[in-house]
Amino acid sequence: MVGIRAKRLVACFAVLSLASVARGQQRPSAISLVPAADWKLLSSRTADVDTVGQFGGDPAIEREYGVESLEIRSYELGGATVEAVVEASPDPTTAFGLLTYYATGEITFFPGLARFFLGHDAALMADRRYFFRIPRGNGTASRISDKDIDALLFMLVRSYPMAQQDLSLPTDSLPRKGLIAGTEKYLLGPEAARHVLPSFRTDLLGFSQGAEVQMGTYSSEGGGRSTVLAITYPTPQMARARYGEMESILDLNQERGADSVYGKRLGSFVIIVLGANSAATAKTLTDAFTVSGGIVPNERYPGDKPITIQMMELIVNNLLFAMILAGVAMGGGLLVFILKRVARKFFPYNEWVQADEGSLTVLRLN
Repeated sequence: MVGIRAKRLVACFAVLSLASVARGQQRPSAISLVPAADWKLLSSRTADVDTVGQFGGDPAIEREYGVESLEIRSYELGGATVEAVVEASPDPTTAFGLLTYYATGEITFFPGLARFFLGHDAALMADRRYFFRIPRGNGTASRISDKDIDALLFMLVRSYPMAQQDLSLPTDSLPRKGLIAGTEKYLLGPEAARHVLPSFRTDLLGFSQGAEVQMGTYSSEGGGRSTVLAITYPTPQMARARYGEMESILDLNQERGADSVYGKRLGSFVIIVLGANSAATAKTLTDAFTVSGGIVPNERYPGDKPITIQMMELIVNNLLFAMILAGVAMGGGLLVFILKRVARKFFPYNEWVQADEGSLTVLRLN
């Protein structure tokens, strides 16, 4: 398969602004480059997750990433019909994970927009919490051009409005230097990990404890390749326990030829390097990861109170805060009044005391 060319993706989703070079020339003009293929929606139906097997997916993988049902849409363009599978996942991270699992080539990223993979057999897209799949391997769909598929992807994106849970986007956190394009995977469960890492003991990763794994393959000097696993745990304590178990079972950081496994723990992260040709190569890869932290106070859990009660409590608390401020202001004014009275008694000629007494200014003008 081949990945999407950046030029074609820009034509699908971008608006090109043509700005004048010199000041004072005409205002910049905007030209929409979205393909104008006239796709028509023929039908839409809901299906069970097991149906994804008919479209090149794996029901076990879909369930592991939190997909509970599918929406299958049929479109028509110039006599050719295409079925698009829409999978609603719990959040953008799981949708991105599905894309990385099924993509077999380079994924094109646009900050704040969708992630794409366009191949000969399927077009894949992750946008917000939705994962889209358009099979192209057989039937009339195989004769549709990439440009028309781009237009259909754009139509699918616009069919699903943004919701509150769609605001967060997964980040591209793997170091880019030396990373082989198309090898990134985001794993959230043992089923996907077993398929991607068949020779590694995936039970050591700790998915049952909330582990999440980002992996990628890196090229090294001499033509060698190394696989890097960046494992995230909910707490540093869990990471320490898991790393200790890996250290004893996998003989981490021991020279054992092609079977050598190297590792490093950084707070709640564990970095594992597989297939490195030397300890120096593994150290270069692990040193590319850095961790920085900060203290963020947790918000108080509002409980199971209805939203109306929570809003009323917020209003009452704001009123109490305003009354406290007014009381502080009145108390400060009263304190100043009392202090001036006392100062007038003991220091009658003080400037601070006499400032409040009236005075007459006489101007002699000729």
